[in-house]
Amino acid sequence: MEILNALALFTNFVVVPATAYGAQLALGALGVTLIFGILRFANFAHGELMSFGTMITILVTWFLQNMGISIAPFPTALLALPIGVLAAISMALVMDRMVFRFYRKQRSNPIVFAIVSVGVMFLIAGIIRIVIGPADQSFADGERFIIGAIDSRRALGLDEGIAIKQSQLITVVVTAIVVAWLFWFLQKTRSGKAMRAYSDDEDLALLSGINPERVVMICWVIAAALAAIAGTLYGLDKTYKPFIFLQILL
Repeated sequence: MEILNALALFTNFVVVPATAYGAQLALGALGVTLIFGILRFANFAHGELMSFGTMITILVTWFLQNMGISIAPFPTALLALPIGVLAAISMALVMDRMVFRFYRKQRSNPIVFAIVSVGVMFLIAGIIRIVIGPADQSFADGERFIIGAIDSRRALGLDEGIAIKQSQLITVVVTAIVVAWLFWFLQKTRSGKAMRAYSDDEDLALLSGINPERVVMICWVIAAALAAIAGTLYGLDKTYKPFIFLQILL
């Protein structure tokens, strides 16, 4: 019995939260990896892109909550998330058009791109500070727990219970779906194959008739969408901390 109690305690405080947090990191890491693999530079602005998409999702969530619109027992943020994704995509495409495209045409060194991305990071962080401020924000609603510690303790007949939050389950399910979809997209679709070809050899891809600007656009769209989803799921699971996403990125 003591071993079962210890396993329940370990599951409750290590396995469940670590799995959810790892899934959130995985979604953010997919976006970073995609930019690094396709565009060949470390995008330090990705963390702030996560924060920006989450911020828009929160603002829309608050609006929906004030209007009395919800999808209970699920979080209202899931209803607002598509708008946050579109906002993150728009921001990514704008910063590519206004900043990164110039250096791409110059065939600049990846170090230059990385330094430029730091400047973009500070710009987005400034926008976030102006719009929503530096304080932590809570926006989760709906049912908090799918399985409560007290209920599981009674059901299992143990002294220690296992609690699983709704946000943790949503995170794991969404991550599994997104990872499976991204694998299918890169392996099976024409656009995905074009992105892989562009990543392997840019010049050969151009000779094969691949449109580089289209590849870049798709790359930014997917990376920004992943950023907004990851940031929102992190905020639902914990709270929205506007400037912690750089640490998450690292």
